[in-house]
Amino acid sequence: MLTSFFDLQSTHSLSLQFAIVAVWVSLILLIAWVTNRFNSDAELLRKIVHIGTGNVILFAWLLNFPASVGITASILASAVTLLSYLFPILPGINSVGRQSLGTFFYAVSVGVLVACFWHLQQPQYAAIGILIMAWGDGLAALIGQRFGKHKYQVFGAQKSWEGSLTMAIVSYIVCSLILVFTVGNIWQTWLVSLIVALIATGLEAFSLLGVDNLTVPIGSAAFAFVLIQLLS
Repeated sequence: MLTSFFDLQSTHSLSLQFAIVAVWVSLILLIAWVTNRFNSDAELLRKIVHIGTGNVILFAWLLNFPASVGITASILASAVTLLSYLFPILPGINSVGRQSLGTFFYAVSVGVLVACFWHLQQPQYAAIGILIMAWGDGLAALIGQRFGKHKYQVFGAQKSWEGSLTMAIVSYIVCSLILVFTVGNIWQTWLVSLIVALIATGLEAFSLLGVDNLTVPIGSAAFAFVLIQLLS
């Protein structure tokens, strides 16, 4: 009887978690749809979804989602995004024939980080990686596209110093906020955040075929975790 009661509680809790995430994702898609009605900029649409869906990692962390949920969602999202390169499943987000696997790598990185850091009981580092990718890369692309006048190239990929500066600043803010909340207002927080921001910016500069959507979140999370362990 007692076991059944806790199983029922667990089921209700999981249902509530899914409901919250579903509402959030629906809100993001609604914003993207409304934006698309008034602005046909495909890059803006992709970044709204890119940034908005990345915030789901906060719900997973703060609501203590089971790792299996995040991993399963990652696998399903990866499969859908792979199919979308061949069929117009996500035409506004992942254009057919677009020479990038960025959306696929984004989905894979979520699964990898959840699997690793939920196992270590350190989900905040998964949040650091995904949110740096979501907010840092997302805003860097938008700022670079609109205000990036000073260009440079990395292995054929064109970037702007304005976009890279945005990436560094946003990455620093994301990392420091999460570390202050979890580690505390100590000197390691600010030093590690600075190092992680610089590393994330360097990784984002190399974005051939969208590989930065894999290297930035995993690299940011891994360096943040290792550096905190070494310096603490």
